Amino acid sequence: MNDPDFPMLPATFEFLAISLKTQAEIQLGLLHLGEEEKPEPDLKAAKHIIDMLAMLQEKTRGNLSLEEQRLIENSLTELRFRYVQAVEAAKTAAEAPPQASSAS
Repeated sequence: MNDPDFPMLPATFEFLAISLKTQAEIQLGLLHLGEEEKPEPDLKAAKHIIDMLAMLQEKTRGNLSLEEQRLIENSLTELRFRYVQAVEAAKTAAEAPPQASSAS
């Protein structure tokens, strides 16, 4: 998008962390943009993004403000919890017997 009137947000640590968190939420199926149906979660992609956020946390340890540190810690805690929920839901769905469609 090359719209000169479209403001670009500043390149900050907070923006990067929130961008990664949002991407992970999309891959987990928690957010969907414009689709009619909720897309299936991509657990492999979600885990990769969560791992990247964890790597960013490790590489920036000791160099973040208290707000930045809390943002990345809280984001990782929430994403990891949501990832475990998504994995358990996928396992339950895979183990469930197929439902017969009802004919009227």
